[in-house]
Amino acid sequence: MIKELTCHALFERGHSVAERLIFSYEYPWEVLPHIGEFILEIGKELPSEKYDSPSDGIWIAKTASVSPTATISAPCIIGENTEIRQGALVRGKALIGSGCVIGNSVELKNCIISDGCQVPHFNYVGDSILGYKAHMGAGSVTSNVKSDKTLIKVAFEDERIETGLRKFGAILGDFAEIGCNSVLNPGAVIGKETNVYPLSSVRGYVPHNSIYKGKGNIAEKF
Repeated sequence: MIKELTCHALFERGHSVAERLIFSYEYPWEVLPHIGEFILEIGKELPSEKYDSPSDGIWIAKTASVSPTATISAPCIIGENTEIRQGALVRGKALIGSGCVIGNSVELKNCIISDGCQVPHFNYVGDSILGYKAHMGAGSVTSNVKSDKTLIKVAFEDERIETGLRKFGAILGDFAEIGCNSVLNPGAVIGKETNVYPLSSVRGYVPHNSIYKGKGNIAEKF
């Protein structure tokens, strides 16, 4: 086990209705194949006085704001006080927490968006988990498939950890900040409270509480 890559190292409890799923696995990428079935399981448990179900497999909090031009596909949960802005495309298997912003022209697919997370402008998030109050700058995206279509490995120091997944975007720890127009390459893991400079291309693990300025140029926060 590599402690820095575990769910317990990247996320705190109490900030997602998916924590029962997340903390039943050691590594966060092990969660990804189970998101859809988990949404269908817990959606039926959501209180009808707080959530509407406009169609099968979709639950939207009554306090959420969903633009009429947004597209929401099942299975999906949208939490309380969350805003889904115009032109957003939620392609399914998306569990969106409370107090989130999913902005204009954002596309989501097979992901967990924890409470307070902001994905506000022209972003793609696929096969990924975003931690509490994580933020993706305008135009930043997760790349979830390698160009050669081989299985994705997570780079940690000199090790390469097998995931067994062909599709795996990125993991953002709690409070991670991703700069505008950055690309998180398949299998990127961003530690808690870490900042990534704009226009970055990130691979592998970036440590907790650090600043990613470029490949080989990572500074510790003080």
